[in-house]
Amino acid sequence: MSARVRVNGSTDARIAADDRGLLYGDGLFETILFVDGVAPLWRRHIQRLRHGCAQLLLPTPDDATLAREAAEVVDGMARAVVRITLTRGRGVRGYALPQNVECTRIVAAFEPPLVPPDWYEHGIRVRFADLTLASQPRLAGIKHLNRLEQVLVRAEWNDPEIVEALLCDGDDRVICATAANLFIARDGELITPSLDRFGVAGVARAEVLARNPRARVRAIAREELMKADEIFITSSVRGILPVRELEGRRLQPGPFARAMQAHWRESGLTERHA
Repeated sequence: MSARVRVNGSTDARIAADDRGLLYGDGLFETILFVDGVAPLWRRHIQRLRHGCAQLLLPTPDDATLAREAAEVVDGMARAVVRITLTRGRGVRGYALPQNVECTRIVAAFEPPLVPPDWYEHGIRVRFADLTLASQPRLAGIKHLNRLEQVLVRAEWNDPEIVEALLCDGDDRVICATAANLFIARDGELITPSLDRFGVAGVARAEVLARNPRARVRAIAREELMKADEIFITSSVRGILPVRELEGRRLQPGPFARAMQAHWRESGLTERHA
């Protein structure tokens, strides 16, 4: 396993017990799909990482260093998922920021998850989460280390036929899935929830918006979601997954999802058989 991990550039994968990432979740991460040693969405991931560093007052890591270490850990892997984790490093006890920050940088490669081709072709079943998201605009959009809301939501069900859960805020507006962003189509219009107070602004979401410049970013009430003509979720690792059933309502993959699936295949982000 050590050959697939770099901690501050070293194959020694040990982390200090007083690392602020462990103590307080003080840091960020990116999960990046590599295909034959290349990450098609690398630029978007680095942009989000830089934005997250600015929000958390973290030093920004060197892009060339990250690229080199990612190339090392994916060497020999046809497809890989690279997780880049950046913490504020070690510090004295307490929440106050260390005077001299030496970030901990972890770059690790994993086999990508197996996604059944049927999920792409016919869609997935999803549910609504019981947990509601807490508002924190300062953390909205970035991929910070604290994922406890997602952990608790994923513990709500064990039905293997349910792939994802959709999370709402306290005003019953749908925000995202546990590990993906959300899009709906109504009357020929593509819409995705605003993430100014909650959620992660995914790089796959950014790619979909770039390919659909007329798409709208706004609040989506649960009631409106249930009237959508098509629903699909997006993630940089799993790609574009249409929703075929939500709380008993059945849907079909629609033209927006199909167009983005084609783009994903052409970009090498989804295997051709999917």
